Amino acid sequence: MRYCINCCIHLLPNDLHRQCFRCSGPNHHNQKCPACKGEKRIPLYTDSKQMKLLAVLEVRTDHRESWNGFFCLRKGKLCSLAFGLIIMTLVMASYILTGAKHGLLLIPSPFHYGAFASNPSLLDNESLSDMKDHCQPSKMNVSYVKDYPSIKLIIDTITSKIEFMRRQRPDLEELRKQEPHMFSVIPAKFLPNSKNPCWYAEYRGNTTTDPYATNSYALYSKRFRIVFDYLRKVFWNHLYHYQGRHYRLRCLPHFYIIGQPKCGTTDLYDRLRLHPEVRFSASKEPHWWTRKRFGIIRLRDGFHDRYPVEDYLDLFDLAAHQIQGVLQSQAAKEHSARSNIIIGEASASTMWDNNAWIFFYDNSTEGEPPFLIQDFIHAFQPNAKLIIMLRDPVERLYSDYLYFASANKSAEDFHEKVSESLQLFESCVLDFSLRACVYNNSLNNAMPVRLQVGLYVVYLLDWLTVFDKDQILVLRLEDHASNMRYTMHMVFQFLDLGPLSEKQEALITKSPASNTRRPEDRNLGPMLPTTKAILRDFYRPFNTKLAQVLFDDAFLWQRT
Repeated sequence: MRYCINCCIHLLPNDLHRQCFRCSGPNHHNQKCPACKGEKRIPLYTDSKQMKLLAVLEVRTDHRESWNGFFCLRKGKLCSLAFGLIIMTLVMASYILTGAKHGLLLIPSPFHYGAFASNPSLLDNESLSDMKDHCQPSKMNVSYVKDYPSIKLIIDTITSKIEFMRRQRPDLEELRKQEPHMFSVIPAKFLPNSKNPCWYAEYRGNTTTDPYATNSYALYSKRFRIVFDYLRKVFWNHLYHYQGRHYRLRCLPHFYIIGQPKCGTTDLYDRLRLHPEVRFSASKEPHWWTRKRFGIIRLRDGFHDRYPVEDYLDLFDLAAHQIQGVLQSQAAKEHSARSNIIIGEASASTMWDNNAWIFFYDNSTEGEPPFLIQDFIHAFQPNAKLIIMLRDPVERLYSDYLYFASANKSAEDFHEKVSESLQLFESCVLDFSLRACVYNNSLNNAMPVRLQVGLYVVYLLDWLTVFDKDQILVLRLEDHASNMRYTMHMVFQFLDLGPLSEKQEALITKSPASNTRRPEDRNLGPMLPTTKAILRDFYRPFNTKLAQVLFDDAFLWQRT
């Protein structure tokens, strides 16, 4: 019998198996195996034919070879064990993620917010029964239900600190000192034959001057560039020439849609702009009063150059050109006709966003802003009309979260953010007034969700310190969605707009809703019932006060 010199593999009778698959080299040759010294062994033949690799294996009793087999077997078991552990980990991770999302976990989620202790004796039966009315098909996560009593204590503390104090209105001279340039540009009186606050301002440029060269909206926003390109072409055609001087018509809005975000302001704006007598700014939300005039694009990005009031007025030039065309027409001159065109502006931040005050205004009283947006608007436009669209603050907050959150959105994540925001708000009201906390820039930036935007009555009361109640129209999104024709007629009447034909009215009232929830956000489902109960408790005293101010119990949002 012939064997390989190195591995005791029985060689085939022919000469083709000179290269053993485990051995190679110039010294390889066929001879008796020195390890077995020619003793006869029982070989295991796999095939009598020639094989390219291992043809025949011999069962050997060599001690070293048996240990090699043992280690190979051990390595195989270790690999199998590691692979099994990986598979088990993936299965468990999938179980946790899907179970936590649908409330199916048998144990509390490890990502549960753990700052609250459980105390079942503090459970609010009335709130839980209200929660059942809105219970969703998915099961309630037990870990979040246990949060409720502890968070209820936080809400009770906040409620005990609520005090609606009337704000002291600043006088006109104080406002002038804060914004001297604005008062130098906007006159105290406007043209009598226009419903809008319009006036003529002298233009000192020439035909080669670009009137919008320094406009910040045109420089920093692509969406405005097309509008300003058009305005440059027609600018000289709309100048009023008198005694060798050039004048341009300047206008401020006749009405403002001032709030609130995620309450249907975009839909109201899109329908109103279809009315033949209504014109809007070049963009729905210039955010000039609240942000741009302070140089804020995004507060977290710091401050940029402040947008002067001239840049804001440029946004209404398209409407001003149409108003000027009516005023300068021959018929208008003969009959002293009045332009029925009205201009609107729809920045949803106008009602509530006063975050910039702390960086620009001194003499604050106990953390409260000495000047608010409405003080300046009223100083220039005491007859301005204001439209507010509101929504159940609980649903508004969840919609706001879904719209602005960038990643990892879920009902559980929303619950965590609500809990954290309530704790931060509680810490503030323990040391400061309600108004100081609502307008506290640091607090508002620290809260993961914008709880303060839903405190409608706080903002409304501050607007009522400078504007009369009949100058403010407050609507509910729920009513707008259920009876759009009725709410639009309320708006038309409030703005003194002319009658519409049936075709025009159908176009306005039957158009599809604007800015609805995105499909990917709808797929996340509703908020947790526990979260809804928590937020209802938080907003309840504010809704109660709002219903009292407006003499309308619909603003309690008890059945939404």
